Amino acid sequence: MSGEQPPRGSFGDRGVGAAEPGEATTSTERLWLCRPEPGDLADLHAICSDPRVWEHFPSRRHTDLQQTESMLHRWQDGWAADDLGVWTVRQRHSDAIIGYGGCSVRQHAFWNLGYRFAFSAQGNGFATEVAKAGVDAARAVRPELPVVAYLLQHNAASARVAEKVGLRLVHQGPDEGNPDPTAIRCIYADRELTERERAAALR
Repeated sequence: MSGEQPPRGSFGDRGVGAAEPGEATTSTERLWLCRPEPGDLADLHAICSDPRVWEHFPSRRHTDLQQTESMLHRWQDGWAADDLGVWTVRQRHSDAIIGYGGCSVRQHAFWNLGYRFAFSAQGNGFATEVAKAGVDAARAVRPELPVVAYLLQHNAASARVAEKVGLRLVHQGPDEGNPDPTAIRCIYADRELTERERAAALR
């Protein structure tokens, strides 16, 4: 790819979730945000298997390709069900995937905001761009669902991103299932959560 051409076309007036796999569904000032496709697997695995991008949660690093493939399938299923999901992220001047992120529906109760970037792409403010686009898209598709972000207490950078896009801390407590027994999970949300939504977010 060269110049400012989006990957395989863009959604234009068709709506956020109308793009086919591999197409750009939207963009930010510097990024194309694309619906995932099978051909993204190798690039995604290169990111997910790199221990440098899992500084705050090393047990989540992908140690084989099947883990990344399963993740990609979940994303594709989410797009099919909800007309929105996790994007692959490319810079507007390049075809290389530098990360992934956005909002996906969890347990039919809330939008989960998340992102991860290649080590070489970190420190450029891309997370905030993707997070803002994800929140805006989620509110456009299903505004009745809250937007929720999980992070660990020591991940100050992700906390700042959550706050920049309008989320605030609504819960913190032990991170059940984390191999580190001292880990504290923080939950940020764009509104007060109902009992059902809070219970779903804590599962």
